[in-house]
Amino acid sequence: MSGHRLHPDTIAEVNQRVDLVDVVSEHVVLRKSGATFRGACPFHKGSNPTAMTVNPGKQTYYCFNCQASGNAIKFLMEIGNRSFQDVVIDLAQKYGIPVRTQSPEKTQELQRQLSHREKLHEIMSLAASFYEHALHAPQGRQAYEYLLEKRQFSKETAQTFQLGYAPPGWDTLYGYLVDRKHQPAALVEQAGLIVPRKTGGGYYDRFRDRLIIPIQDAKGQVIAFGGRALDNSEPKYINSPETELFKKGLVLYGMDKARDAISRSDRSIVVEGYFDAIALHQAGIPETVATMGVALNGEQMRQLLRYTESKRVILNFDADKAGITAAEKAIAGFKDLVFSGAAQLRVLTMPDGKDADEFLKQHSAQDYIELAEAAPLFLDWQIEQILAGQNLNQADQFQKCSQAITQLLNNLPDTFIRTHYIHTSAQRLAQGNSHLALRLEQDLRKQLRNTRWYGHKHSSVPATPTSALQIAETQLLQIYLHFPEHRRMVWEQLEAEDIGFSLSHHRQLWQMILDMLEEGKTSLDETEPAPQHLMQQLQTICAEMPDLAKQLGHLLWLDENAHVALLRPAMVIKAAIARIQVVMSDKKYRYWRDLWEKTDLKAHPDLGHYYQTKIQEAKARTLELKRQIEVTFADLTETEWQGDDWQEI
Repeated sequence: MSGHRLHPDTIAEVNQRVDLVDVVSEHVVLRKSGATFRGACPFHKGSNPTAMTVNPGKQTYYCFNCQASGNAIKFLMEIGNRSFQDVVIDLAQKYGIPVRTQSPEKTQELQRQLSHREKLHEIMSLAASFYEHALHAPQGRQAYEYLLEKRQFSKETAQTFQLGYAPPGWDTLYGYLVDRKHQPAALVEQAGLIVPRKTGGGYYDRFRDRLIIPIQDAKGQVIAFGGRALDNSEPKYINSPETELFKKGLVLYGMDKARDAISRSDRSIVVEGYFDAIALHQAGIPETVATMGVALNGEQMRQLLRYTESKRVILNFDADKAGITAAEKAIAGFKDLVFSGAAQLRVLTMPDGKDADEFLKQHSAQDYIELAEAAPLFLDWQIEQILAGQNLNQADQFQKCSQAITQLLNNLPDTFIRTHYIHTSAQRLAQGNSHLALRLEQDLRKQLRNTRWYGHKHSSVPATPTSALQIAETQLLQIYLHFPEHRRMVWEQLEAEDIGFSLSHHRQLWQMILDMLEEGKTSLDETEPAPQHLMQQLQTICAEMPDLAKQLGHLLWLDENAHVALLRPAMVIKAAIARIQVVMSDKKYRYWRDLWEKTDLKAHPDLGHYYQTKIQEAKARTLELKRQIEVTFADLTETEWQGDDWQEI
């Protein structure tokens, strides 16, 4: 829905209504710490559980490791890689705020798009109710008995998960939605519920004579369905196709019900099938989700990691060959998270080749928990798979296993973890021969010593100003944007000293501000809450210019260090202006000196004398400014100066 310039009033109301703590806590486990909250930062791969601070008073967050910072909108933009407009629109819908754009025509177009999604949600909700009703009707008796008797699900469980039944007719759902509920057939098709006939026109139901499992998004809204055959027909399972509402690579079944439990238990369990997940929930193990028939990917894994401090994820796939293959495929999509230590992945294979659903029919939930807690870490499990069925007394099989283990360990960073696995792997390969184990450990260490780890790189740290001039310009713009009572002072100081901004993105931002002043969209004398409008306008403009937004992020959203550095805005303004004057004076000195050095002094002695006079004036001015700075700003802290590199100019 990008491309619509949102009205400042819509953005202002979203900023006022949204609670940052609520937003962040949907993705990060937060712990109260005085007046703030702390949690693990989701924007880099470190394991510090208190790296990120969330300040409910200022409605800002800040990570002390990667310097990520911002407000609720920026948090959602970064964590979901989404546009400014899309995030604001979603928040507006969530909080019941009318969405307006700066153009009435665009507002109408946007409302049509939003209305389209709402209609799709309405159709999915109607379909879920239809299927659930059909399960309890006479025609659904066989399906209901299958759930209660074979699956041993309770009536309450069936109700909690809104399980249903699709009647066997070719157009039963079509007739209900289109003929009775007057939903447009084209929209029902877009929702993935009906399929166009190849000949003769018309549609037929996608799901027929199947148990129906509704799939919900994080808000609990039905976005898709899974259907299981009640006989031996193939395929046993079919799912909704991908639609505007449903992207199966981004969804984990049961996440809407498991999220809080994952936070409480500090672990998540991932199973293959819908019924395994439902059975575990029914058994009192609600921290369970299921994959959607595709390999678990990095984005899904990161969803799980956001809710735990320990980063424990237990992958419970079947113990048969197909299950092991599925586990290996699932892990392939996020190995970098495991090797870097960002995830503590364990692999649980059930005894006797049972799946979780079958196991719970004969054992207690506590038995399952004990198995889950004892599940080996991914690397240990992977080594077991390499050694399984191999005769290490045979040279070819020994070589095959040692090469595979070396390749596996090569993925690890060169830390004590690698040292641990070098030792244990050598012990396994040596089969109890201590002398051989020592030699193997030395050989493994030698092979891995000179290898370079190519694991996942940390998220790039936002660029921060380093030179004296950059720091001064940054401070002036930050004060202008975030301290409205000092805006006139910044503007007057720049005008009086005829100072312009040297960096291109600083000049571009300042020109935006000047244009808004000229057009009456902002004022030098704004007071709260009016200043929010300037920030909202700038954030909206930058949202449409991603490259500029990256350059200006440290200006539009202040981190904790910047807040500390600007505690005395008036003093910092004067210091920043003085710093810029020193730079300007020094530039003049260099300019006249370069001209003097390029002049033929014998041919043009008068010109040489003139240049020497200018050089001395500029040098004297620079020294005078520095002396004034040392006296006037002697009490500025190092944080307010952000370093003393100005003295080296």
